[in-house]
Amino acid sequence: MVKWLKAFWYEEDGVGIIEIILILVILIMLIVVFREKIQEIVKKAFSNISSDADKVNKSLNIK
Repeated sequence: MVKWLKAFWYEEDGVGIIEIILILVILIMLIVVFREKIQEIVKKAFSNISSDADKVNKSLNIK
């Protein structure tokens, strides 16, 4: 039992998975904390894209 526990403790194959999970948890936490600011930025970006697309469409004068 002790050998198995010691081998498990020093095993490093799962380290990459744990790192990915920790990074995802941190990203999710940041998204939750800054959710309103992120929504505001995305709304502004789509608003600018929409208004700029309207300007381009008007200036093209497609028949």
